[in-house]
Amino acid sequence: MSSRPLCIGVTGLNATDNPAPGVGVIRALRRSAQQGECFVGLAYDALDPGIYAPEIIPDVFLLPYPSQGLAPFLARLAYIQERVGLDVIVPTLDAELPAFIDAEAELQRMGIATLLPTRQQLDLRSKATLAELGRKAGLAVPATAVITSTSELAQVHHKVPYPFFVKGVFYGATLAHSLDEAVNSFHKVVAQWGLPIIVQTQIPGDEFNVVAVGDGKGGLIGCVAMKKLLITDKGKGWAGVTVRDPALVAITEAFMRSTRWRGPCELELIRDARGGYFLIEVNPRFPAWVYLSAVAGVNLPRAVVELALGREVKPMGDYEAGKMFVRISIDQEATMEDFQRVVTTGELSRSQGAH
Repeated sequence: MSSRPLCIGVTGLNATDNPAPGVGVIRALRRSAQQGECFVGLAYDALDPGIYAPEIIPDVFLLPYPSQGLAPFLARLAYIQERVGLDVIVPTLDAELPAFIDAEAELQRMGIATLLPTRQQLDLRSKATLAELGRKAGLAVPATAVITSTSELAQVHHKVPYPFFVKGVFYGATLAHSLDEAVNSFHKVVAQWGLPIIVQTQIPGDEFNVVAVGDGKGGLIGCVAMKKLLITDKGKGWAGVTVRDPALVAITEAFMRSTRWRGPCELELIRDARGGYFLIEVNPRFPAWVYLSAVAGVNLPRAVVELALGREVKPMGDYEAGKMFVRISIDQEATMEDFQRVVTTGELSRSQGAH
């Protein structure tokens, strides 16, 4: 294997009130970067804030939305590969994962490694099948129903008691306390994300998230658990602290054994008043707070890069509890020249020298 420094592409450069994980992934990778290692941001929108943070992401390329089809998606990645010589891509967005999974073999032929779940794994952790996953893995899941009409919604409270969340199959969640609120939420979520809709009863308690990496054989490479301290109106953790609880590790290990998960993921859980954990969601990629894992001593993004390249990564050790993050919002300085270059050419290079 070549000893030259790696070139690593990372998607998900949005850093607004619903931040994507890309900036955090690159920050984590930079903590353990070899001299000369390069980082390339892969964005879908010229206004993604991470584009304009050259100290973190010097080179950026726009990608076509996966909905435009696999051919233009692959053609663009082939162009980027020719320009910068990518060794690894770390996708970080739910909506792009099917395209990357479908493109995996072709990317390998280009010389680009990835570490992705299978299509079957991706479907199994869907919000629509979470209850089934919980049964198979022996994990508690709140009462959940999948519906496709307001008539079903009117009757669902017999199975899923109020208050409950009305969720889109990909994104979006609104708490409803009555049928009127539920119907209003139903129409809003359908308009944005389509059918089906997932209805899930609310479990009062504290929110915990676990970021983890699976080896694809049922084993856990490493994980870090975090308790949310501040939550936005969109349900996003804006502050959190690492915690160590053997029960959370056991839940994560059970998930890995049951699904044989390959690559990064995030488990979202609620701990109720009796101390029991309920699995409420599984995200098939790194979360926005993933940088905290590296701060706590377990650099999971680096593990993903190494595994993608076929290198041995032993199960990672314990991490430090009590490490905290607080997300901030800043005005990132940018120039119209850079913005216009991204819009017109689809790329922006500010690195020193060619790759």
